Order: sequence, then structure tokens, then C-alpha cells
Amino acid sequence: MADHSSGSARIPLDPASLDRAAGVLLAAAVGDALGVPYEFAPPFAGDPEMKGGGLGPYAPGEYSDDTQMAACVAEVAATGADLTQPWALDAIADRFIAWIRDGASDVGNSTRAVLRGAEPGPGSAARLAASAIWEFASTGLGAGNGALMRTGIVGLCALGDRVQTARAARAVSELTHADPLAADSCILWSEAIRVAVIEGRFDLLGGLDLIEEHRQSQWRAWIDQATGADPASFGPNGFTVTALQAAWAAITSTLGSSRMIAADHLTSALFAAVHAENDTDTVAAIAGALLGARWGASAVPTRYRSQVHGWPGLGDSDLVRLAVLTARGGADERGSSAT
Repeated sequence: MADHSSGSARIPLDPASLDRAAGVLLAAAVGDALGVPYEFAPPFAGDPEMKGGGLGPYAPGEYSDDTQMAACVAEVAATGADLTQPWALDAIADRFIAWIRDGASDVGNSTRAVLRGAEPGPGSAARLAASAIWEFASTGLGAGNGALMRTGIVGLCALGDRVQTARAARAVSELTHADPLAADSCILWSEAIRVAVIEGRFDLLGGLDLIEEHRQSQWRAWIDQATGADPASFGPNGFTVTALQAAWAAITSTLGSSRMIAADHLTSALFAAVHAENDTDTVAAIAGALLGARWGASAVPTRYRSQVHGWPGLGDSDLVRLAVLTARGGADERGSSAT
């Protein structure tokens, strides 16, 4: 395969940044698996457990469609691909189609409508995007949380280039979700993940200039409303805006003092995301991607790492490897191409 990596977007990563990059897929998958048993279930007391069940039903520790779709994107991103290029988007689209045919255990309405009857091969991305536009125009479906839930890995694909990150987030989102709000949410979350990895801080407002100017003030208001709030107040959270708000609320409402242990905040925030109710696995997966980007794979408790797994046969080390390869532009620790 030719080298399609965006070299200008690659930056050297110190061990701490590399650990944070490694945490993105892993913490998202852990949040997903923690939320699985409680999806659309009645409120519960106590800490969530990776006990399986849910809408799958799933085995204990098994993640759902949130991480399954993220894995489809990650398999392409880990080659160093420029995710704005038609060939790379075709590769992602083909994986989405393969997933819905033989791996999908639970599928959102927008995603199902677009992927239903889709054919892989050259031009598959353009066909999916056209189908998404038609679906949005004819039914209004297009602002579900299904694009946001898988966008975490996109935040690692161009760590040195915020504009390229935003373009990739939009392109991958628009494969299945045509409402501009879906793309906006993916751009904001992917940029927040990029910043968390390279700078070690949470910042969701910093990406506002990357979306259309006439929607910036509304997004600022939505983010401000969610900061420090109760995650359960943003429901139903199948909408991309309320899903982002619930995830951000789970993260910001559980931040303690500057001396808080990373693992404590990561776990507390994931628990809060699951307690947001409704689409629990998705909200926790969205939150998990940003939490992993901030605190790193080293902050994910071993008891969760040892259990997490899912389609297409990935475990914790596989998720870490895909994320690290993506952050390194497709090169391994020796600088060799992953392809």
C-alpha cells in the first residue's frame, strides 16, 4: 500500500502523551461495557458492573456497537491513512457494511437506515453519504448519537493539525449522519481528545472555531449548560447534542481537587455517565474516549482491562495497539509502517 499518511500532522509523542493516546479506545470500550447492562433499563443504585446482558445480549465485559463501529474506523486510521481521502473513507464504509452484515449486535436508527442494503467496493463512502443525505431530507434522521459514539479514534489521526482533525471528524460523521449537528459534535469531541492527548487537559470549548460560525454561540450555550451539571438531566440522550452534554456533564461534575488520582476520576466519571440512564453504553463510551485521552490507559483499572472485549475479536491490548498506531501515523515504536 502506498503511504497515504498526513506527515505534517504527525508529532513526536513523549511517554505521557503516548499513554494518553493509548487510553482513548480502551477507556471508551470500558465505558461501553459498563453501560451495556443498563441501556434503557430502570434507574439503579450503586456502582455499575460489567455483568453483560443488555440489548445484545452481551457477555460480561463485552462492548457494544459504540466500540464496534469505532474499531471499524480504527482499523483504517491505524494504517496512517488520511481519513478525508476517498480511498480511506471507502475502507471505513466497507468495514461498516461488513459489520452490519455479520457483527452488529445493536444498531441505531440512523445508522441502520443508511447501511441497510449498502454495497461495498469503490465509491462506497460516497454512496453511504448520499444515502445519509436522503434519509435526513426525507425522515429527519441524521442527528442521532451514532456518529459521536465512534469519533474518539479520529481525535488521534492528526495530532499535530487541528484543522485536519476537524475535517476527518466531519468526513467520518457524514458517512451515516447528515445533520450538521452530528458533524459539529464529532468535531468538538475529536478536537477535545486531540488537545487532551498532547496537552493533558480538558477543553471542549476550544474547538468552537472549527464549526460553522452561526452555530458557535448555540454550542457554547449547550456546553456551558452541561459543565458541572447532573448527567441525568440531559435526556433522552439518543440525540447527538444531549449525548455530548451528558458525557461532558459526567466528566466535569466528577472533577475533584487537582490532587485527585487519575484512575479515581476516570472511574467516577464513567459511573456518572452510566447513571445518566437511557443510552447508557453510548454516553459512557463517548465520555470514556475523552477520559482516556486525558488520563491515559494507565488510569484504566486492571479489573476492567482484563474483561473488556468484543467484535471483531479485540481485547484490551488490541484496542491499545490500534490507538497507538493511529497516534503514530501508522508507524510502530521502531518507526516501521504498520501496513
